[in-house]
Amino acid sequence: MEALKQIANIAGHSGLFRILKPSRNGVIVETLDDKKAKTMMGPTARVSVLNDISIYVDTADQSVPLADVLLAINDKYGETLTVDPKGSNSELADFMGEVVPEYDRERVRPADIKKLIVWYGILRQHAPEIFEAKAEESAEAAPEETAEVSTTDTDEEKA
Repeated sequence: MEALKQIANIAGHSGLFRILKPSRNGVIVETLDDKKAKTMMGPTARVSVLNDISIYVDTADQSVPLADVLLAINDKYGETLTVDPKGSNSELADFMGEVVPEYDRERVRPADIKKLIVWYGILRQHAPEIFEAKAEESAEAAPEETAEVSTTDTDEEKA
């Protein structure tokens, strides 16, 4: 998801931020809420771009990009997320197991799952274009794949 390259989490600050402009002295960000407050984050701020975050899975030293996890949640739940980020650890684990069945239950903590649920809610409310853009990309990719398959079938028939 290309749009996740411009959305970040900043350690010590709640919520998500849209990266507006990097500068010599840090980065200018805007809150991803109704206020749209702009702030300058200094060079010591720990800024994590969502596109660079991934979820551990059981396979040897593998992980699933956060974008794929967010899309899986969107496919399964859409706008109505049934799990509460303040729910019990077993409820959070069950939710994560439904979305990413192979997630590493030892390395992915309940706090990580809570954060994922909160982020999903913020993104659905204040940046729904992220999910719409991916749906359009999938729709465009499907006809191209079909065209390639039919061309290959035609070549085999000629031979």
